[in-house]
Formats: sequence, structure tokens, C-alpha cells
Amino acid sequence: MPITQKRILTRLYFVAGFLFLFAGAVLFKLVSIQMVHGDKYRDLAMKRTEKVFTIAPNRGNLYSDDGSLLATSVSKYTIRFDAVTVNDDDFKENVKPLSNALAKLTGKTSSYYQQLLRKAQANKNRYTLLVRNLDYSDYMAVKDFPLLNKGPYKGGLIVEQKTVREHPLGKIAERSVGYERKDENGYYTRVGLEGAFGQYLRGVEGKRLKQKIAKGQWKPIGMDNIIEPKDGYDVISTIDINIQDIAHHALLKQLEHYKADHGTVIVMETKTGEVKAISNLGMTKDGKYYERLNYAIGESHEPGSTFKLMNMVATLEDKVIDTSAVIDTGKGFWKIYNHRVRDSKHGGYGKISFAKAFEVSSNTAFAQVIHEGYKENPEKYVNRLRSMHLHEELGLPIKGEGIPVLRNPGDKGWSGLSLAQMAYGYEVSMTPLQILTFYNAIANDGEMVKPRMIKEVKEWNR
Repeated sequence: MPITQKRILTRLYFVAGFLFLFAGAVLFKLVSIQMVHGDKYRDLAMKRTEKVFTIAPNRGNLYSDDGSLLATSVSKYTIRFDAVTVNDDDFKENVKPLSNALAKLTGKTSSYYQQLLRKAQANKNRYTLLVRNLDYSDYMAVKDFPLLNKGPYKGGLIVEQKTVREHPLGKIAERSVGYERKDENGYYTRVGLEGAFGQYLRGVEGKRLKQKIAKGQWKPIGMDNIIEPKDGYDVISTIDINIQDIAHHALLKQLEHYKADHGTVIVMETKTGEVKAISNLGMTKDGKYYERLNYAIGESHEPGSTFKLMNMVATLEDKVIDTSAVIDTGKGFWKIYNHRVRDSKHGGYGKISFAKAFEVSSNTAFAQVIHEGYKENPEKYVNRLRSMHLHEELGLPIKGEGIPVLRNPGDKGWSGLSLAQMAYGYEVSMTPLQILTFYNAIANDGEMVKPRMIKEVKEWNR
């Protein structure tokens, strides 16, 4: 008997000692959590129960010069259905009337929606898509549909709202109006006016602290935001929608007639440099045209005969020739080394003045004048063109301006044919807007004005 009691006491001491050690370990861990790692775990708990949400500001509107909307932000709504929250009696009573209402709204059949809703109920689907991209008036109508009018907890109504950017003019000037998009890494893609003036349009995000409550929902804490969102400014552009419409359809007509790959039209006011219209159309695989790229600003290519004006100005400034000088265009071609320069008129223009050569756009006349006038000193010719800033970008706020090309003698690609080629717009490169800016300077008594895209930046309704 004494031996048995001794064994029991030994076991009790062992258990008590183990419990004492366990209690000590728990106490040590509690102290460690509270004192050593307390801040870490408090922050972790806070993150799981409290969260700072971003409040998106309202993006400013983009207007034409007469106040017509070119781009604006609108709310779009997606409606989904939670079958679990609806009791059987309400579902049976309202499934057909709800399906009829949805069919009338979307153009689908009532049987389609009845089958969709019954399948959602059978599978206890809590996130069935009913209709997406509704405007505000349709959204308000759907909220009053049978069953859905009982709300989220009895009618299964789930509403998702997003803000999208819309262009009231549709495809007209779509590329020029442009867009601004932000990816998941915070990098922006900027196109057209929307991208160029996004710093004014986008506004400043706000911050709001919320607390997690039942059913995974978040409730705002307090009455005020941590940071109030600031709406974007409105931007008034220089675009005239009437001129834009005329330019767009005139360009479309010519492209369709000639089955051209692409084209552009720019209308710029002479004195101010305000761009009143800018249309860019490119052909699709189906032979249709749409605003594919901003050719007016981004495509640098050989200007062809439009470069004859720059050459005429250069020769007159350098006193290489005057407008009354007579040039023999021969029978419509002029040979330089093993290359023939040809005029578009079969048989040529014969002997004509330099002024007449410009009028009829004679390649042979201009090739002779530039080659003979500058062959001993080609640097003088290039320097004259550079003095007119033809090698410089315009420095537009819209991203993606094409880079002009104006070679120097000795550069790669320069040859004995270069002067003759450049005389009628080859071996050089400019964008349509860069060419227009030079022409505009001639019309503006020699004063070059930088193209303007906006007239005013202002707060809403001010």
C-alpha cells in the first residue's frame, strides 16, 4: 500500500511539474506577444479589421471650344442576383414577372431568364449575372423590378457600379480626344488630349478609413474622410465640332474613293495656332475606316512636293534665285548622274519662271535650282533649313510626336543625289502637323505659331 501511494504521488508531482512548466511557457509567450511583438500583432489585427479605402475623384470633362462635350465620365451599373437570400415563396411568386421585365429591358426571351434564375436557385448561386453596363435611368428601373425591389437581403439584388469615360461624338476625333489609363503597377498610358492634360482632368484621390463588420462588409469610421477627394478640372479644347465633322467626313469620302490606306486632316487657325479640327483615319482588314493612329502628330514621313515651299523660301533668303528667273524643264525629266527626275506632266513644262515652277509643282525645276545653287556648299542649304527649325519637334503636350529628319552632308544616307532629292521632298521627314505649322507661318506674315490644343482649364461650373 505505501508503495502504491508513493507511485501515485510521484505521478502527481510529474503532472504538476509539467503543468507548471506549461503555464510558465504560456506566460512567457503572453509576455513576449504583449511586450516584444505587441506592436506587430496590433498592426496585424488593425489591418484585418480596419482598412484605408481610396475614394476616386470625379474626372473633369473635356469640351470643344463652344462648350460641347468631347469626353465625360458616366456611371455604369451591373446587376447580379443572390439566390440564397430569397425565400422559396417569394421566388416562385416573382420569377416569371422578373424574367418578363428583364426580357423587355434586354431583348432576350423571358424563358432565358427563367431558366437562368431557376438554375441559380438550384445551385445556390450567390453571384449570377443578370445584366451589365446599364445607364442610371435603366438602373433605377431595374431596382423596381419584381423581387429585386425587395432589396439585397430579401430580393437578392446585387449592384456593382463603375465609372467609364464616354465620347459623345462617337468615333469622330476619337484618337485626338484620346484616353488615359492606369495599370495595376500605377503606370499611365496617355493618348490624345485626355492623356496630354490628364494632370488637370484626373483630380486627386481621397482616403477613407473603414471597419470590417458582419458578412465581410466595411463600415466608414467617423464622419469625415482622412483626405477629401478633389475633383478634376474641366478642360476647354480648341476643337470646333462643326469643322471637325466636316473634316472627318471629307477625309472619309476621299479615302473611300481612292481606297487609300490612311490619311489625316488638320485645320489650324492662322493667327492663334488653335487646332480647330484634327481627323485621322486608317483602313481596317475589312476595308472600313476608323481612328486607328494619330497620323497628324505621330507619323513622320517624306513630305514630297509640300517641301517645295521650304525650298523656295531657302533659295530666296540665300538669293540663289528670284521668282522671275527662267528654268528649262525640258521634256519633263532632268538627268543627274544615273538618276532621272521627272515631272508629273507628260512632255514637261518647257521653259518656265521659278514662280510658275512652284505653281505647277515642277520636280525638275526645283531639283535643278537646289542642286546647282548649293552643290558647292551643301552645308549652307541645310543650315538655312535648320534656321527655319525644320529639324525640331514642335514640343506638343500630346505624347508620341514624330521626329523630323534633316540630314547633314556626310551623314549616313547622304549622297550626290541628296540635294536634288530633297528639292522635292525626299530624304527628309516631317509630320503633317509640322508641315502645316510651317505653311501657317507663311500665311501669318512669317511668324511661326506653336499649335495650341486647349483654350482654358477651369473648375466645374466656374
